[in-house]
Amino acid sequence: MKKMSEFYELLAQQAQALIDGVVYPIANYANLSALLYQSLTEINWAGFYLIEDGKLVLGPFQGKPACIEIDIGKGVCGTAVERDATIVVKNVHSFPGHIACDGASMSEIVIPMHRNGEIIGVLDIDSPVESRFTEEDKLGLEEIVRIIEKGQEV
Repeated sequence: MKKMSEFYELLAQQAQALIDGVVYPIANYANLSALLYQSLTEINWAGFYLIEDGKLVLGPFQGKPACIEIDIGKGVCGTAVERDATIVVKNVHSFPGHIACDGASMSEIVIPMHRNGEIIGVLDIDSPVESRFTEEDKLGLEEIVRIIEKGQEV
């Protein structure tokens, strides 16, 4: 297994410190979206979509206003839920069915989140830079999601 970079190790520590002892998921998502938005370079959106009534619904985020609802299986977020897998898109304009909430976005990473074995939503981060997200970002952001998931275990 690859080791996280020093940057993501520090970011994971900050994320853990933010949610330690906090039992309010929405507050945690809000703080973590702010942490990611302030810490990552060359991004224009960082936030969460949560599953409600069989679709993804906009949750806490940082950035421009976003799409309110996304059907499972549609766009990058819905596809990540359908596949239950992280998706890294180098150029969103080449992703079939991409949903353009912000025309400036060029690349995207989406990581499913789970609670008690069920997908509850996704962490979604967009960038105005093509091919912005690397394997280092994938590993580091998946660790941030694991921290979120551990904080929500019942």
